[in-house]
Amino acid sequence: MSKNLFEKVWANHTVRELPSGQSQLFVGLHLVHEVTSPQAFQMLRERGLKVLHPERTYATVDHIVPTDVRERPFLDELAEEMMVAIERNTAEFELPLYGMDDRRQGVVHVIGPELGLTQPGMTIACGDSHTSTHGAFGAIAFGIGTSQVRDVLASQCLALARPKVRRVEVDGKLNEGVYAKDVILTIINRLGVNGGVGFAYEFAGSAIEEMDMEARMTVCNMSIEGGARCGYINPDQTTYEYLQGRVHAPKDAVFDEAVAWWNSMRSEADSTFDDEVTLDAASIKPTVTWGINPGQSCAIDEHLPAADGAGTAEAMDFMGFESDQPIAGTKVDVAFIGSCTNSRISDLREAARVAEGRKVTSGVRALVVPGSHEVRDQARSEGLDEIFKAAGFDWREPGCSMCLAMNPDKLQGRELCASSSNRNFKGRQGSPTGRTLLMSPAMVAAAAVTGEVTDVRSILN
Repeated sequence: MSKNLFEKVWANHTVRELPSGQSQLFVGLHLVHEVTSPQAFQMLRERGLKVLHPERTYATVDHIVPTDVRERPFLDELAEEMMVAIERNTAEFELPLYGMDDRRQGVVHVIGPELGLTQPGMTIACGDSHTSTHGAFGAIAFGIGTSQVRDVLASQCLALARPKVRRVEVDGKLNEGVYAKDVILTIINRLGVNGGVGFAYEFAGSAIEEMDMEARMTVCNMSIEGGARCGYINPDQTTYEYLQGRVHAPKDAVFDEAVAWWNSMRSEADSTFDDEVTLDAASIKPTVTWGINPGQSCAIDEHLPAADGAGTAEAMDFMGFESDQPIAGTKVDVAFIGSCTNSRISDLREAARVAEGRKVTSGVRALVVPGSHEVRDQARSEGLDEIFKAAGFDWREPGCSMCLAMNPDKLQGRELCASSSNRNFKGRQGSPTGRTLLMSPAMVAAAAVTGEVTDVRSILN
């Protein structure tokens, strides 16, 4: 029987089937950061264990690092404690660490692909929900908890239940001003934040195939927000061109051999899926969340729904919105461009298109946080940093920043933030009463320069 990519990768990495019904799955690449790893390393010490395959683990710092004043020790004592811990742990267990002064440092799901560590046909694990990002390369990538980080360090394996596979096909051509962020927000809105529970998502269709790798990463990044265990896209020539020449990618003739193998991992034309969903790309519009989960969204030209359910009513009450009000025109206090979802060079280019020649509205606090040193340096070489600064944006150093606010970048009080990040939960951006509207980086830039939620198409056109 013909197999899809998920089935092939899972079979290739299954060590054995466990009595629990789970699979013991070998992990090809393990990515580590400073927040979910300290306890895992301590568990190894307590058991007298070593890291079984240190050559398969790479560490960076991103969640708690300040993006403005970066001198050590950090003003935040807990952040400094986490930094000291990862420095000590990686030194003791002889693992590479990309610290703040290392050009390879950045948000973990940005640097993995940049360095060529992320490759098709792999299994990838990281103690972070948005590890699904790496599925854009045709990898099966899982976010894991701290005890599972310990398991991977000690055994290079995970015990996992095999999910079903849903094919999500997006066919047609996206219109101007519509981005990958709008695609995934629309998918989550249609299928629900719990619609993917028990599934892996295979994203396919002509609209997905036409995306560059950075757009594909945005789509896969938010698979988890739709409840899916992971999301992936079949590798193709776009994937291989992105990988060729990167530090950890295969070289010369070995690269050609790798491409042949990567191609063999693609879902076969007649492979079957447990479920299939199709969306029309041309029908997707710039999309904005209005509630307290990523599924509560609407197109920029739509009105909010009626508060006729407990979840909707709770969201309306928290956000201070009313039934049937338009999302366009909503005043914003903060504009944040960054996160593992949308902090890559293409994201910054699109936002700069909007910001160029314009000014951030008085009273709006706007910041741009590149996802890595490489992104920062590329943006500088293209003059994007100067465009943002001239417009009144605060240009920062690489880190997770205001996505989850485990650092000094936080909302204050009831501030409402136009954000290119991935979660709009209560308190997500650092204030228990702060409010978040998720949208594409270009839409965030449009909100910054107009002071309100604005259809970016009106600016681009």
